[in-house]
Amino acid sequence: MIFDQRIYTTRPGRLQTHVELFGKYGMDVYRRHVGEPVLFGIAESGGLNAYVHIWAYKDAAHRDEVRERMYHDPGWLDLRKQSAAAGGNLVHQVNSILVPAPFFEYRT
Repeated sequence: MIFDQRIYTTRPGRLQTHVELFGKYGMDVYRRHVGEPVLFGIAESGGLNAYVHIWAYKDAAHRDEVRERMYHDPGWLDLRKQSAAAGGNLVHQVNSILVPAPFFEYRT
């Protein structure tokens, strides 16, 4: 199992708008293709104007397969269109692939 952690930083004052766009246009697409997130959170300290989501995959091949299908989903294309129309909220993105520690058991 692997976890895909994504940290997105928005322009100051645009975090709420971007999170709302993702909730309205992106969450159902992700659920359809990936499933429920391990975490979807908004930063309260550290790097501000940021939100994080973490998704679980069987392995790297599963992640690639799922994301490739998602990229062709009309809902995904609509999210990208809506995000662009909102004026370029995002300024930075960091993705990390994480593997669970030997003692961690992920429960779905």
